[in-house]
Amino acid sequence: MPDLLTILTNLSWPFAICIAWMAGEFGKRWTGLPRISFYGIVGFALASTQIGVLPATSGGTILLMADVAFGLILFELGYRINLRWLRTNPWFTMAALVEALGTFVAVYFVALWFGVSTMTALMLASLAMSTSPATVVRIINEQRSSGQVTERVLHLSAINCVLSVFTFNVIVGFWIFHSSADIGDATISSLVALLISGVVGAVFGVVVPALLRHLGNLSQDATVAFALAVILLVSITYTMNLSPVVATLAFGLTARHRRVAFSQAQRNFGALGELLTVLLFVYAASTLEWREVLAGGALAVTVVIVRLATKTLGVTVFSQLSGISWRKGALTGLALAPVSVFVILLLEHARLRGIDIQELRSMAAVTMLLEVFGPIIIQRALIWARETTEA
Repeated sequence: MPDLLTILTNLSWPFAICIAWMAGEFGKRWTGLPRISFYGIVGFALASTQIGVLPATSGGTILLMADVAFGLILFELGYRINLRWLRTNPWFTMAALVEALGTFVAVYFVALWFGVSTMTALMLASLAMSTSPATVVRIINEQRSSGQVTERVLHLSAINCVLSVFTFNVIVGFWIFHSSADIGDATISSLVALLISGVVGAVFGVVVPALLRHLGNLSQDATVAFALAVILLVSITYTMNLSPVVATLAFGLTARHRRVAFSQAQRNFGALGELLTVLLFVYAASTLEWREVLAGGALAVTVVIVRLATKTLGVTVFSQLSGISWRKGALTGLALAPVSVFVILLLEHARLRGIDIQELRSMAAVTMLLEVFGPIIIQRALIWARETTEA
């Protein structure tokens, strides 16, 4: 017979997921706010460093499941990216590059001004470039949003993720070698890893649709097949130290251009996707410690404000050139606020590679702030843009 402590430990994650799901449902009904904000609050409260219901996070199965959940979302994001549109609207691509680079530079100098070391400031800046596709896709699906702002936010979040992963991996490689002579090697290694990840994802994007066409009944079998393929793809990238972000994005992007239908009913991958989304946001918040959040509070608030300002300004400046109004350009930039889940998974994988950066306390605080408020900001932006079913 297992002892009581073992039983309680084994039940901790199922218990936390159930509590988070109920909090999300009741919270959404009572307040109208996004469910994932409540998932984050529950995950943070139940973490080992807070109430202590959940065990200390140490990678393993839970991290792999979180990666799978993230992979499903990234596949859906990649499926909705239209490369032809990016080619025909170069000003939008320019806006994406300017807002990402502007965010990197602004956050880097803000961090230095707060007395952070150069290397940590670089890592903080690279993480701040990103926009969490997990939050973006989830809120867009929950709000049933569609329109110019919606599509631009989806495309910008994908571009931001790729740029952030590349920059972060270069800096991590530089951190490992501790020498400016190795910055070229770190850059090439990061670029090669991203290219290999993209190729592996593209191969899945060719093979899986071909298999579905051979089997027939695409609309009936596609969801399960794509879900199983994402699980396998994430496991492969996890084992080979490749980027699951780029691989799953490439998978979705290639599958879209192989013209396999991914219908409205399949968004979020049904019940499996809903369950894994709850786990993903609970896990992300559970990695944060209240002491670190408080310790990095002042820098975090500054980073959040500066990041939001640079992204909004970067998109707004090019809004009319890229075919939308100033107002919708500003709302698009505002909707790029979420960052939390993406940052946590990158940091967890860096930690597993031996890069445990204690100085990044401010990122913990940024993450917690945007875990709760990021979904609310994008929800409000989409409502103000009149692209949702809500008034």
